[in-house]
Amino acid sequence: MPKETRSFLITASDDRLKDKTGKVFTVPTGWENLPAGDASVTRKLKSLGPTWTVQEKKGRKAFSHGVWAAKEQIEKAITLVKAQRADPKHQKQLAQSKIRREAKETRFAKDFQQAIIQFLNFAPKHHLLVEKLSKLVKEHAVPVGSGTVARSSAVTLEDKAALAVMAWMRHKTSAYDSTPVPRVKGARRELRREIARQSERILAKYRSGADVDITVCPLYRALHTK
Repeated sequence: MPKETRSFLITASDDRLKDKTGKVFTVPTGWENLPAGDASVTRKLKSLGPTWTVQEKKGRKAFSHGVWAAKEQIEKAITLVKAQRADPKHQKQLAQSKIRREAKETRFAKDFQQAIIQFLNFAPKHHLLVEKLSKLVKEHAVPVGSGTVARSSAVTLEDKAALAVMAWMRHKTSAYDSTPVPRVKGARRELRREIARQSERILAKYRSGADVDITVCPLYRALHTK
C-alpha cells in the first residue's frame, strides 16, 4: 500500500491518475474512489492514512473528482462519521455552531454594507440611492458560496466593498455581459478597465451632489428596474 498522500490534477483513465508534472500513477489494487460531496467523510478518510486526491482545473477554479483510498478505509470513515452524527452531543454542537455562524454572518453583512456606503460616499441628497445600492450589492456579494470577492480572505473589507460595487455595476449598468470579447490576451481585462472608468464617472456625479438626469443614468435605471 502506498505510504504517500498525493494530489492529482486529472484522471488519465479509470484507474490511472496524472499529476501536475504529467507523471502517470496507477491506482493501487483494492482502492476505490470516494466521490466528492460529504466533506466530513472526506476529512475523516484523509486522517486515516494515505489518500490520492483528484482535481480538475478549469480556468481559476478546481473541481473535485473525489478521493482514492483503500476500500476498508473508506468504509471505516463512513462508519465513524455516521456514529459521530448519531451522538446527541454532536447534534448539540452542530446547533451551537450554526447559531455562532449565523451571528457572525449577520455582523459581517452589516459591516460590509457599511463599508459599501463609505466607498460610495454619495452626497446627502442621494442618500436613498445609497441605501438601495448598498443593499443590492450586499445581497449579491455576501452569501456564503457566492464566489464573489466579498468571501475572499486576502482582501481588506474596504477593498472588498469597492470591488463588489464595481462588479455589480459592471453587470448591471453596462453592456459587459452581452459584449463579445476577442480571444486576445488582455482583451477582457481592458474591457473591464474601460467599464470601471465609466462606473467611476457615474459615481462621481452622485458623490459631488450634481444634478443627475435620471432618464439616461444607467445606475438610476438599474436601481429602479424590477
